[in-house]
Amino acid sequence: MLRDPRAAALIEAHSRTRVADAIRTQLDDERRYILENGHETRPFSPDIFFEALHRRLAADSRPSLRRVINATGTVLHTNLGRAPLAQEALDALAEAAAGYADLEYDLTTGARGSRYAHVEEILRRLTGAEAALPVNNNAAAVTLAVNTFAKDGEVVTSRGE
Repeated sequence: MLRDPRAAALIEAHSRTRVADAIRTQLDDERRYILENGHETRPFSPDIFFEALHRRLAADSRPSLRRVINATGTVLHTNLGRAPLAQEALDALAEAAAGYADLEYDLTTGARGSRYAHVEEILRRLTGAEAALPVNNNAAAVTLAVNTFAKDGEVVTSRGE
């Protein structure tokens, strides 16, 4: 089946390995259908097979994350990825991600730097704080706050949402 001319375009788009795996899966599905339905078979031809194979590969290639509309009433919904990024942030991210970036490299000294340095000064200016430590989730932020404000004290927490 891999030598069939209809497979060439699929191999070009998805790789020989992925197409071979999809062919095996599609054949297994056809065999299972025949075993489960006995004589009540559905039409089968190479054309039908390759159409189904094309649909399978296209479905498998779609990103699993899809854009949705947040109509939940919760502005920062954790199940919907929280807050969308502003276009300016997306542009900056795309520019940085298009090549290597000085994430943990200090261009001034030529030595290893801190990934936090890129936002620490911005956070200090925004908050008026003496120092800042950016964290990537609420749990880390709560841990820092509890460590600071309840040092040597007792904190009651709740698990769950």
